[in-house]
Amino acid sequence: MARINLLPWRENLRKKRQQDFGVAIVISLVLVVVGVGAAHFYVEGMIKHQQQRNNFLKKEIALMDKKIREIQALEKTKARLIARMEVIQDLQSSRPQVVHLFDEIVNTAPDGVYLTKLEQKGTTLTLSGRAQSNARVSAYMRNIEKSAYLKRPNLQVISNKDKGGAGLSLFTLTAKQKSVAQKKGTKTGKSRKKKGKKGKGGKR
Repeated sequence: MARINLLPWRENLRKKRQQDFGVAIVISLVLVVVGVGAAHFYVEGMIKHQQQRNNFLKKEIALMDKKIREIQALEKTKARLIARMEVIQDLQSSRPQVVHLFDEIVNTAPDGVYLTKLEQKGTTLTLSGRAQSNARVSAYMRNIEKSAYLKRPNLQVISNKDKGGAGLSLFTLTAKQKSVAQKKGTKTGKSRKKKGKKGKGGKR
């Protein structure tokens, strides 16, 4: 019976398996390294892309802040111009009021009343003067009440102690100046009432 020696064959098979295992380990390590490198580069690319987006957003935000500051400056300039226009309009509207005011002060003063001082603060007028009697002062206040440019007369001081010895009464009173808008509103209201009356008459 022939004898076969299997020891060399088994030894070669074991060595081949060890070599294959070593190759598999090397290949696995290479794949792991490649995977880690690919993931690293991918993450780095995402970070770089996000940084670019952040820089773009920062530039846009800076531009918007600049535009907002320009708009705020324009709003301030606009407010100043509007305020100047309102002042100019008030001055233009007050010109005829001043003329009417002085005319009305003269026209409302009855005979026997003489003004010596006139002060104005806003719409409040302070009138000081002399009158031949207290009745003249009362008549002056009634005329102011009926005036189209003056209203609400209020007697502050009245006395008969005239240093000149002329027997005149010294007085000080205040009054309010009516605005043009109030006067126009009064006229408009009267015209509406007249139209309403005409309309009722027409229905009859």
